[in-house]
Amino acid sequence: MNFLTLVGVEAGKIRRSKILFILAVAAVILWIPSILNAKMNFGMQAEGISPENNFFIQGFMGMAWFMFPASMVVGTVLLSQTERANKGILKMLSLPISTAKLCIAKFVVLLTLAAVQILMMTGVYYASAAISSGTQDYNFILPPLFVLKEISLIFLSAIPMIAFFWMLSVCIQTPIFSIGIGLASIVPSVLIINTKAWFVYPMSYPFFVITAEYGKLATNLDMAQVELIPWIPVATLITILCLGISCLRFGQAERR
Repeated sequence: MNFLTLVGVEAGKIRRSKILFILAVAAVILWIPSILNAKMNFGMQAEGISPENNFFIQGFMGMAWFMFPASMVVGTVLLSQTERANKGILKMLSLPISTAKLCIAKFVVLLTLAAVQILMMTGVYYASAAISSGTQDYNFILPPLFVLKEISLIFLSAIPMIAFFWMLSVCIQTPIFSIGIGLASIVPSVLIINTKAWFVYPMSYPFFVITAEYGKLATNLDMAQVELIPWIPVATLITILCLGISCLRFGQAERR
């Protein structure tokens, strides 16, 4: 079984789970406050940011700090538990397939789920911007190319974080502990982005990136900007380390 076929098999399994439903609900919940508080975006012009940019950035800051990482924590554990619940993982491990290949295939599916949720949130953003434009008599809708650039940055920056969450779900067999540790790891990111060592903490990456973009759009605010060195080498090392541990530990508990 080649790798793409294996990814397809793993992707097909999530149809029986509630992962996509949970991701969709989170995407909708994220933008409800933005619609209700759309008028507040006009009060940020003193910071040098337009109402439409503030509407977009504030919504995606909430997403990058908690809603998206929390969804990934829950989605990761659910993905990991899909086969454990029915002992299906034992059947997969009995096949002549490398456990490392199976682990990476599941991680690719997880990245796909992350991309799907970001696209869901983007779709709900446009719907929310359209509703707010009607209620406030002001155009909150931003050009698609600008939005695509921003969501691409969030997705790419989230890969090390997702690798860390996947490692947790593989190494910790009890779902409640895995979810608890994952959610607890998200909270400090709002503090860590204000330190010079933010690049060593992958859970802070998406929030730092969108905050830096906020600084670019708000001309009267001084926000720290992303420096590719040492961020990219450290992020790459963290991703490789987390995936390496995941591949080594994947299936060990079930084989005992």
